[in-house]
Amino acid sequence: MNLLFARILFVVISMIIGFQTVGPKGNALLGALIGIISALVIILAEIGMRKVSVRGLSSSVFGLILGLIMAKLVSDAFSIAQIPADTLSLIRLTLTLVFCYLGMVIGLRGKDEFNIIIPYVKLRREDQSEILTILDTSVIIDGRIVDISKTKFLDGKVIIPRFVLKELQQIADSTDPMKRQRGRRGLEILHTIQKEAGLDITLHEEDFPEVNEVDAKLVKLAKLLEAKILTVDFNLNRVASFQGIKVLNINELANALKPMVFPGEEMQIKLIKEGKEHNQAVGYLEDGTMVVVEDARKLIGQEIRVAVTSVLQTQAGRMIFTKIQK
Repeated sequence: MNLLFARILFVVISMIIGFQTVGPKGNALLGALIGIISALVIILAEIGMRKVSVRGLSSSVFGLILGLIMAKLVSDAFSIAQIPADTLSLIRLTLTLVFCYLGMVIGLRGKDEFNIIIPYVKLRREDQSEILTILDTSVIIDGRIVDISKTKFLDGKVIIPRFVLKELQQIADSTDPMKRQRGRRGLEILHTIQKEAGLDITLHEEDFPEVNEVDAKLVKLAKLLEAKILTVDFNLNRVASFQGIKVLNINELANALKPMVFPGEEMQIKLIKEGKEHNQAVGYLEDGTMVVVEDARKLIGQEIRVAVTSVLQTQAGRMIFTKIQK
């Protein structure tokens, strides 16, 4: 509502200025109309610039200032030589245009690394002292973030990027019933952690329009904010870790919290299905750990007692290999 009021006020002021500029000697109504049209053109230009980030704008302004300084220095060097005034003016104009363009382009290309720098001291944003954690789409849909946040293991500020929220909305509006259900679940989880979990949640507006993939945007945002990424996505975990970003993977946390078992330990297990290898059967513990039983295919559907022979830890989780206890 405040933005609408500012635009209306701007149009009215522009109309008054146009009316007074023409004055009583001219067509005052034409002046007012020109003022209104000019204001509307500027407002349309402002609306079209909504995707321009403050960081990108500040980087381009910094590059522009640097270009002006370089153009001034180089043109002053030319002024030492015996060059006609008209030629020197043309050289100054050309150098100014070239260096301003190069400065703005370099500033925009390096906006992710753009910082205000004093010799030997890099100024950081005030909130950089906080622990920042970015949520990705997969961890929101997964839902375990609600229980984890209630245990107070997740501290600091939690950031939800605007592009992650947009992806959730797209999934929730999908024509595929399964995707639509997952998207709506994700939106419900967001509402829950915002209202009940007691987390300090911030919606971040940075979008990186030049990047198409959401995972790539998450990596860029994590680099920019020096934040961690909370995820259950294995591929994102690998890519982010490779680029030096700290990743909190809920699946790895869940695997680490599973009770340890040792060779020779006995357990009761119900066999659910056939295994991949010949004559194997598979069951599951309460925490979802897969238990492979040798020579037990004929006992599928029964609950039997087995002894652990070995334990295999994989990226997907833990697998326990057993044999029938006789």
